Amino acid sequence: MTAVHEDTFLTEEFEAIARAVDREVEGMQVELIDGRLGVKRVPDGDHGRVLNWLLMLLMPLSPGLFLHVIGQGLAVGPYRKGRARPDGVLAPYDAFGGAGEWASPDPVVMAVEVTSHDSGTNKRDRVEKPAAYAQAGIPIYLLIDRDAGTVVVHSQPGDDGYQDVHSYAFGREVTLPPPVGITLDTEALKDFAD
Repeated sequence: MTAVHEDTFLTEEFEAIARAVDREVEGMQVELIDGRLGVKRVPDGDHGRVLNWLLMLLMPLSPGLFLHVIGQGLAVGPYRKGRARPDGVLAPYDAFGGAGEWASPDPVVMAVEVTSHDSGTNKRDRVEKPAAYAQAGIPIYLLIDRDAGTVVVHSQPGDDGYQDVHSYAFGREVTLPPPVGITLDTEALKDFAD
């Protein structure tokens, strides 16, 4: 995500800009994190394949939880000044019914991001989003980092970020802590490492 300017936006201003971008510009998404507007390209095909891999692994987890990969926006950040579109969110199947474009993060058990090949991925996926998701109280942030060939599990959210962070090379088993409580075999991710 590239910062457009240093001034902060009001939530209403951002939502108007987001609607215009969605309507007028193909291949771009906008987010508002910590009051700053950012732009990112729509992900490539392998990005979607990684999310489908995770979706298939999480399907048997519970009939009550589902990995939503449709770009559900979340209101994150203090005083609702943040708007993020995680690549995926693990939440109850009906968590976002009637919620609109920017839903509360309260029902989210895990936010998922898969790195994209753009210049903003370091700041966006490795710095800004973990801080925003932790402040929003999302129990787990899972980063599938295709550039580094790692899966990073963030847990124990607090106001100053996630207190527990573990990184695993693609191919290793990765245990997601409660409330997810599942072990992932990440061997298949080696096909997506750069």
